[in-house]
Amino acid sequence: MAAGKSTIAQALAERLPRAAHVRGDVFRRMIVSGREEYEPGAGGDAEAQLRLRYALSASTADAYAAAGFTAVVQDVILGEELKRYVDLVRTRPRYVVVLAPRPEVVAAREAARGKTGYGEWTVEMLDEGLRAGTPHIGLWLDSSDLTVDETVEAILARLDEAAVA
Repeated sequence: MAAGKSTIAQALAERLPRAAHVRGDVFRRMIVSGREEYEPGAGGDAEAQLRLRYALSASTADAYAAAGFTAVVQDVILGEELKRYVDLVRTRPRYVVVLAPRPEVVAAREAARGKTGYGEWTVEMLDEGLRAGTPHIGLWLDSSDLTVDETVEAILARLDEAAVA
């Protein structure tokens, strides 16, 4: 969170001729009652709901792609879940872009935002989960010192690095 996912995904989608911005968190918020937030150490219903959210966003991305749109999916997917998520997406080609700004930059952005989204998570916990526990597939981009436009340009210029089999 506060890595710039929403802003970058929206800006990237706006640069493409036919694109949809698929926001993973929308599927979490659709659960009106019985929602279990995914917090550190969560399992059971919280984990099942997280995986449901991933399955729904992947199938939504595929549906947009089948209709001729480029789907730009935005979500927090850490650890081995990233590989599982990529396998859920049936559309080819597939690309993975991981925004990985330095933790102190994320902390400063979070402090400046009007919203908070971390719950029990800390910037350090998420950064550790990203850097130490997430498979290094696709394009990993340190966007700490880049503007939104520069980040989008870097993604487009390095798209070949983002391709995953």
